[in-house]
Amino acid sequence: MAGTKVLVVDDSLTMRALISGALERIPGVEVVGMADGAAEARELVASARPDVMTLDVEMPGMSGLEYLAEIMETKPMPVIMFSTRTQEGAAESIEALRLGAIDCFPKPRVAAPAELDVIIKKLAKRLKAAKKAELKGPKSAKSGAQHPPIDWNGRLLLVGGDASNTKTLFDMFATFPANCPPTVVVQHLGVGMVESMAEKLAEQVAPRVVIAADGMKLEQGTIYLAPPGDAHVVVDQWPEGSLRLLPREPVAGERPSISLLFASAAKAAAANAVGVLMLDANEDGAGGLKALSAAGGYAFTPAEEGGFTLQRGMVSQAVATDALTAGVMKLCAK
Repeated sequence: MAGTKVLVVDDSLTMRALISGALERIPGVEVVGMADGAAEARELVASARPDVMTLDVEMPGMSGLEYLAEIMETKPMPVIMFSTRTQEGAAESIEALRLGAIDCFPKPRVAAPAELDVIIKKLAKRLKAAKKAELKGPKSAKSGAQHPPIDWNGRLLLVGGDASNTKTLFDMFATFPANCPPTVVVQHLGVGMVESMAEKLAEQVAPRVVIAADGMKLEQGTIYLAPPGDAHVVVDQWPEGSLRLLPREPVAGERPSISLLFASAAKAAAANAVGVLMLDANEDGAGGLKALSAAGGYAFTPAEEGGFTLQRGMVSQAVATDALTAGVMKLCAK
């Protein structure tokens, strides 16, 4: 398999060197160019033809967010954002992910081996999936139409993903009706980003958006985002269910765990649960979704050729990404 060609864009010479050095330590990765801003980056995209770009959020002139929007409008490609900010910059990070970036990392503060090793491990994982990312420009008016209100049949909806799925989540939830089924989301995001995700979603979608809390009742018309921290989010009973936060060890390296959420729904709701996994089958969530399907629930998983596969038992069918909301609502309506 051909290596991954990366273009590094940052106005700081020191940061370009740090990020490039980290990338070159990853097997199969080649840094094909470095740019100090959008103008130079455009030229290198045309000449070096990178597979992936790393992009600074804060640059003089055209900002990283403005250039990212241009990229996704004209010729979408996998982009990984870097930002000097952490908590106070979480809103910018969420906006970058909403625009189509596949992840957003904090910049390394120093060239300390331990800090770089953490970044390299995460970058390697993200770059592995970058070439397979399903990239699209802005949504069309047709695909962005809101689904009409549903006559709810009592099914619970579970959704699992990570930072790379942020745009898909925004696109899907923007088409949800205000009376959508109770929807519980576990999304693996960086520190401080879930709160910004909730705030940004609440501005753009019809259902209510809240951060899940222990004992919170599951109600129609509400999207529940799992909080980061020391606890998993699980469904304790169904119908008339509620959420519990379990302070247990990470599952498959993740906390909260998508698999644990799906498995709890399989036990509590069985055939009255619909799961949507936006990650590859080898990521967190696959085991829980298998349990959900075995219990008679419905499972959406990414298809290799793009879109999703809906499966229940041995029966499966293809579902386009733009038709995901319609497919989910069909299963959750009488």
